[in-house]
Amino acid sequence: MRAIAIDGPAGAGKSTIARRTAAELGFIYVDTGALYRTIGYAVDHFGLSTKKEEDIIKALQKIHVELRFINGEQRVFLNGEDVSDYIRTPEVSMFASEVSAVPKVREFLFDLQQEIARNNDVIMDGRDIGTVVLPNADLKIFLTATAEDRAKRRYQQLLESGTIVDFDQLLEEIKQRDYNDSHRKIAPLRQAEDALLVDTTGNTLAESIDLLQRIIRNRLGLE
Repeated sequence: MRAIAIDGPAGAGKSTIARRTAAELGFIYVDTGALYRTIGYAVDHFGLSTKKEEDIIKALQKIHVELRFINGEQRVFLNGEDVSDYIRTPEVSMFASEVSAVPKVREFLFDLQQEIARNNDVIMDGRDIGTVVLPNADLKIFLTATAEDRAKRRYQQLLESGTIVDFDQLLEEIKQRDYNDSHRKIAPLRQAEDALLVDTTGNTLAESIDLLQRIIRNRLGLE
């Protein structure tokens, strides 16, 4: 089994780029951020606070998270319900950042992530994949772009989905998310020493996908 770890800040395009690259290469794509979003969504959905560690730990006792791959697409199920479309709001993104700082949450999801990687060729993305979850991955990539560039992409995505947001507020949320992710005590966002830095600032989505595929094919000797 081969494993590719992709880390990087929120909004860098990891999910879309990794998903399409995995489909092209015949790998399974694992969006670990969706798992943390699901935990954050669940805590809030249960009427608890994502800012209180005791509330988050209490919620874990009532949570069963499952990844299912339907027609090649990853779908996330919370207690048997498909919540894939409910976890993509800016609010849930902040919930995810808050719950991911809690050690018990990371322990809760760690085994699930490793089990998938043991049994499949995977491209897995997140914040600590190359540093913590898959430290022996065959290839590690740190995918990034400026905060302004990432905010523009996310803003456009939300508009296209019919969600009206304030750009300046979205930019501040991304900057705050960056700070939270890189300053948390447990598994902070950082580039692994042996990871390849890939900056997609200014790239179109197609250019970023093409760049990542060329890097992976070259580094792993794939045809």
